[in-house]
Amino acid sequence: MKIIGIRTFRTAEFANVLWVQVETDGGATGLGETFYGAEAVEAHIHNTLAPRLLGQDPLAIEHLHKEMTNLPMAQASTGVEYRAASAIDIALWDHFGKLCGQPVWQMLGGRCWDRMRLYNTCAGTRYVRTNVIKPVTNWSLGETGRYEDLDGFMNRPAALAEDLLDSGITAMKIWPFDPHAAEFRGQYIGAEAMKAGLKPFEEIRKAVGDRIDIMLEMHCLWALPAAMAIAREVAAFRPLWFEDPIRMTNAQALAEFARATPVMTCASETLGSRFAYKDYLDRDATQVVMADLCWTGGLTEGRKIAAMADTYHRPFAPHDCIGPVGFAAAIHMSFSQPNTLIQESVRAFYKGWYRELVTDLPRIEGGYVYPPEAPGLGLELLPAVFDRPDLTTRYSEAS
Repeated sequence: MKIIGIRTFRTAEFANVLWVQVETDGGATGLGETFYGAEAVEAHIHNTLAPRLLGQDPLAIEHLHKEMTNLPMAQASTGVEYRAASAIDIALWDHFGKLCGQPVWQMLGGRCWDRMRLYNTCAGTRYVRTNVIKPVTNWSLGETGRYEDLDGFMNRPAALAEDLLDSGITAMKIWPFDPHAAEFRGQYIGAEAMKAGLKPFEEIRKAVGDRIDIMLEMHCLWALPAAMAIAREVAAFRPLWFEDPIRMTNAQALAEFARATPVMTCASETLGSRFAYKDYLDRDATQVVMADLCWTGGLTEGRKIAAMADTYHRPFAPHDCIGPVGFAAAIHMSFSQPNTLIQESVRAFYKGWYRELVTDLPRIEGGYVYPPEAPGLGLELLPAVFDRPDLTTRYSEAS
């Protein structure tokens, strides 16, 4: 069996999402995805990776992963090279599952969980939907609708927490300090800004007590002293974890942060490959290992990161705030790993724009996701995607 074609798809509306379809001479295809800088990733796939992959055995997934990530410029990052490799790797696993008539979680070693608890990342329906992926500027505050959860945690946090609990969701992630990072570029936080950032935590705990877990997302926006000051104040509200308090460029600095708080530190979807994670684990810098399969090397690298976390007795928590294929891939990974803690999800996405793009999604009920049963990832792009006037397609085929 050989890879005979690699096709990519992107749209102007969902400008950051890139889909990859791997075609084989056996007739089966595989669907993958990555996110951010879609046009640049597309170029790397067709100009650099396709010549190395066409004509190769699509079932040699480990070998092909090494071929894609062993390039001189692909060095343990979440840059274009790793995002391209991630999308193709996910597509190869999807193809493998379809060929064997089994879901990807089975191909990864089998199911470790009957169901998986979800948390809701409280984004809105238009969050990360455009090319503007910059904290605060992409928030689309003021939008009205059932699942405008970003506006909810900023303006109606107690009502949002109660609504999530009513639907069975018992954990939520919020980022109310982000607007205040811009004022001093993360170097300082004053008393009034601290008070404003704490307000959602106060209102949520007053309304629902400890019935819901709260995670604080910090988006790598803070210098270490300011991040530690925020952590000291938020700790009183018993958050489940602090996520990405500083830029993930110094494991020693994150270890200093982690030692200063009783709350778990979570890091980080911004790290690329298991080699970067090892530096953080060796320094006790993170208690929860988070990885985005669309950025850090796909399912092949993701399971190695999860296994490495397990050797340090750390839980694994797949990231998802991107597209529907990446969401499905993360869920398959979650079910296949014994140390998965919880799965990220965005209800504004899986109840909203994801359904404009794919044929199916994993079953979510009562705050839990259930193992997909269809072969491969269990979803395809909808036929309507291929009829979109804003669709750009590029194709590389074996000569």
